Amino acid sequence: MRRNRSVLGLTTAALMATLLAPGSAFAFGDDNGESAGRPTGHSGGGASGKDLMANVSQSKIVVKPTAGAVSGASAGKLTPVDPNWVPPTCWYEPAMTPEQLKSGVDRLKTDGGLGAVNAKLFWSAGLFVDQYMKGKEAEGYKNYNLGKKGMFWRSVVRKGFEMDIRAWDCSKIMFWQDAGTVPDDVNAPTPDVLAAYAYDKIRVPDTHVKLKPAVKSTVNLPTWVWLDKGTFKQVKVRAVLPGTGLWAETTAKPVSLHLEPGTEDAQVSPSSGDCLINADESIGAPYSKGDADKTPPCGITYLRATDGKPYQLKASVTWQISWTGSGGANGDLPDGTFESTQDMNVQEIQSVNR
Repeated sequence: MRRNRSVLGLTTAALMATLLAPGSAFAFGDDNGESAGRPTGHSGGGASGKDLMANVSQSKIVVKPTAGAVSGASAGKLTPVDPNWVPPTCWYEPAMTPEQLKSGVDRLKTDGGLGAVNAKLFWSAGLFVDQYMKGKEAEGYKNYNLGKKGMFWRSVVRKGFEMDIRAWDCSKIMFWQDAGTVPDDVNAPTPDVLAAYAYDKIRVPDTHVKLKPAVKSTVNLPTWVWLDKGTFKQVKVRAVLPGTGLWAETTAKPVSLHLEPGTEDAQVSPSSGDCLINADESIGAPYSKGDADKTPPCGITYLRATDGKPYQLKASVTWQISWTGSGGANGDLPDGTFESTQDMNVQEIQSVNR
């Protein structure tokens, strides 16, 4: 009797909850060494062993910044402005050469444990031998396809989505793909998949704005807000899937700064609270002596003083996201924002000299 290697028929909510529970494993059949869930108690060892027992979100996509790189404590991750946007949850990638698969199975035979045959299903060594060495199953292989040019492909799940129901969409068990080809499958990697993957890796500068007055604002007098030229530049991140010819470069371009004064007793300028990026990539305008009675192009006027507890000024930059990729592909992704918060103390006096 052929072993059941599919979870597609397991549709009840209770059973699905069991399969998706963190750290759980669900046995198929009578102790046949086939489990769904995450392998536990075995960390692998050696390159091939780690490949076979890799985490389900361990992608081989290589990502590197190509422009405007930001790092350290001042760097932040973008939040998509569209809360309903969900990047690809899973896709297929080249996982192992025939030699790596054989080495990984040999290690399983020696050390025990389970190896990943897709992002949700893990097998014992015996099942790998039957499928990829002895070719006992209908789609089986002979001797791990040693000597052939190509790789075995396997599903990968976007990090943080391991327990998402959509991670089951990539349910094929590890399969062979000839060198230089990409699977004809709805979940095959494409430039837009890589572009969305790169989106997650974009890091932008902190949004800590400059203020005048810098220490304390004054009731009914405008506080000027600005960012100097060059503070915000385009950030570009390139994602490449080795061995496939697929790549995408995702670009984040700053387009506006949004201010939230932290109290309803305030007026913002402009009234929308959105300060546009100037042609020289600055935001707003720095305060100059004699500007006290002018309305700043980007600023806040507080109408009530703080009382021991500062207002929380929120400043968020909106970044417009676009991408280009292999084969002339291109497109747009949802805008992203990065927000920071600053303390604002406001005093109340009758006159101020600036």
